[in-house]
Amino acid sequence: MASTKRLQERVVLGRKAWILAEFAILFLLLALIACRAASPQGEDRGATSPWLGTLALVCEAWFAFVWALNMNCKWSPVRFDTYPDNLLPEELPAMDMFVTTADPLLEPPLITVNTVLSLLALDYPDVGKLACYVSDDGCSPVTCYALCEAAEFAALWVPFCKTHDVGVRAPFMYFSSAPPEIGTGTAGDEFMESWAFMKSEYAKLVTRIENADEGSILRDAEFAEFIDTERRNHPTIVKVLWDNTKSRRTGQGFPNLVYVSREKSPKHYHNFKAGAMNVLTRVSAVMTNAPIMLNVDCDMFANNPQVALHAMCLLLGFDDEIESGFVQTPQKFYGALKDDPFGNQLEVGFKKLGGGVAGIQGIFYGGTGCFHRRKVIYGMPPPDKIKHGRPVSPSYKELQIKFGGSKELMESSRNIISGDVLARPTESISSRVEVAKQVGASSYEAGTCWGQEIGWVYGSMTEDMLTGQRIHALGWKSALMDTNPPSFLGCAPTGGPASLTQYKRWATGLLEILISRNSPILGTVFRRLQLRQCHAYMFLYVWPIRALFELCYALLGPFCLLTNQSFLPKATDEGFCIPLALFLTYNIYNLMEYKECGLSARAWWNNHRMQRITSACAWLLAFLTVLLKTMGLSETVFEVTRKESSTSDGGASPNDADQGLFTFDSSPIFIPVTTLSILNIVAIAVGAWRVVVGTARAAHSGPGIGEFVCCVWMMLCFWPFVRGLVISGRYGIPWSVKMKSSLIVSVFVHFCTRN
Repeated sequence: MASTKRLQERVVLGRKAWILAEFAILFLLLALIACRAASPQGEDRGATSPWLGTLALVCEAWFAFVWALNMNCKWSPVRFDTYPDNLLPEELPAMDMFVTTADPLLEPPLITVNTVLSLLALDYPDVGKLACYVSDDGCSPVTCYALCEAAEFAALWVPFCKTHDVGVRAPFMYFSSAPPEIGTGTAGDEFMESWAFMKSEYAKLVTRIENADEGSILRDAEFAEFIDTERRNHPTIVKVLWDNTKSRRTGQGFPNLVYVSREKSPKHYHNFKAGAMNVLTRVSAVMTNAPIMLNVDCDMFANNPQVALHAMCLLLGFDDEIESGFVQTPQKFYGALKDDPFGNQLEVGFKKLGGGVAGIQGIFYGGTGCFHRRKVIYGMPPPDKIKHGRPVSPSYKELQIKFGGSKELMESSRNIISGDVLARPTESISSRVEVAKQVGASSYEAGTCWGQEIGWVYGSMTEDMLTGQRIHALGWKSALMDTNPPSFLGCAPTGGPASLTQYKRWATGLLEILISRNSPILGTVFRRLQLRQCHAYMFLYVWPIRALFELCYALLGPFCLLTNQSFLPKATDEGFCIPLALFLTYNIYNLMEYKECGLSARAWWNNHRMQRITSACAWLLAFLTVLLKTMGLSETVFEVTRKESSTSDGGASPNDADQGLFTFDSSPIFIPVTTLSILNIVAIAVGAWRVVVGTARAAHSGPGIGEFVCCVWMMLCFWPFVRGLVISGRYGIPWSVKMKSSLIVSVFVHFCTRN
């Protein structure tokens, strides 16, 4: 019998004051454009470069366009409240959980182990309906060994969590604080004894994993499949680390745990994370074939033990399932640095942009912490609102063309497409290992629709955004699930290079989507992507293009000071109040957003300067990367972001005292901002010298306070780089970067002063 109680509620959030502020900023932008268009060169037309006003006009028009896209994203925010207590246990479908890791050095196995243990201990009425699959793209025997050890530890950890209703079920986080107060008496004594025992067992687990040696592991017959394997050249390895069949009758124990390392061959392109996710989808299809799938990154542990139940409220709670093609949770982080010095915690972005987009066609797919309907991943459109009844089952010929030649995969796909969401596996998953290896082969996808119409979509380094866009283009909507406590917690990069590398990878993938046949514009014209949702995607996809306009505008101030010209109204001009009001209104608006989200003014400033830094280097290099790829001169390379490994007790790393300070290396990613920092210093010095010695033009074409403010503001935004110019060590900019930047500045100054 279906539950008659409400499972979810969609709450529309009011924001009239914010809308008025956004229109005020848009009006000021349009007023600035109108004034410049009416008098592009100022009053003294002969003293200013003819193209200077035109370039500023083009940049300001672009800023107005981007602001309109931003307004669209935030226009109609909603939130979803969930009521897991109203769920009926017998109605809950099975769920497969996917964890992906790619490099045991950048993503230590201990991090993956904690994520897996948190998933195995989730609250779910029947753990026999859950299965956890770990994809190891590094084909590391150490990772597999760590997961084997984790499976043994889970036999103790999962009952402990459920017996004592543990709130945080990642051991490293749970044991990072003192045990909770249970009270006195026998119950309290028993808990303290159990707590001390579990902490001791976890410490032993950490020691075994951290001291694991690949050579000694390979001498164990259990890991013989890893002998003579190479990371980029090896057969499929599928190992069932725990088969829940033994405890399925009682509903006790913990979910199935399966290790998967897909086949890799130099003859076949492996498509990065998207390829790994498609292999996990096929392997799970022939083993457990749950209609719901959860995917998380290896560092994103389940922080809320009821997260699966909250997700089921959104997946099962709508009258029409079209409303929840997938359920996305916001990315939040543990041990986050105070005031977000590297601008990568994205808290305001998820609350403001995420909540706003959730009110259109739905939140973007973020690549982790997302619950999918398997049939949606299989490319099925939403059910026709006119035609009722079960979907028509496709023929085997159609299934073979789409899904490949595996009979087991075709049969499981037919079951999913037919809508049998409550089906459960009837046989041991251990008997399906060979079939799983077959569908994990690197050649399996040849001639099929995997990576195009089915599964995670290929063609971009941000396969998550592309896959989510394809789902929206089919007509599905998505739901944002923001629980308290947070559903998942991960670790954000804690250094300058890692943060900028991550942003560069994202921006590269986004621009690849924008200029490809997967462009959201085409999705709106030819498919079912809503116009406002298209604009929301465009707001992110134009990141790298924004870098060009923001770089050009950032160069106007130094150029004017070096050439004794101006591009902004003087303080004595009537039009001066427009850019001044725009500058103040925009920054106050952004500051208030951070204050409303409970963040400090320092957090706002850190994010503001990091956006300037990210635009000038990460986004700019992403644009150049895609440009070179388009011209056939280069290929994009997937760069794994380093994950910080926690200590066994969840404590901080030894370098915590220095966290929050920018570190530098000789990477080209630092050259653009270093160049701009030096250039602004030189420009301010030249401009100030002219003022002191009285050689600045008295006419309207000479630089005014606006140009000086622009250069000083950019210097403040780039302060970590300005500081890095004068110090040495890991917090100083390497001489190789400084020399290259100085050469570029010299060329720019020569260009400015050649006449």
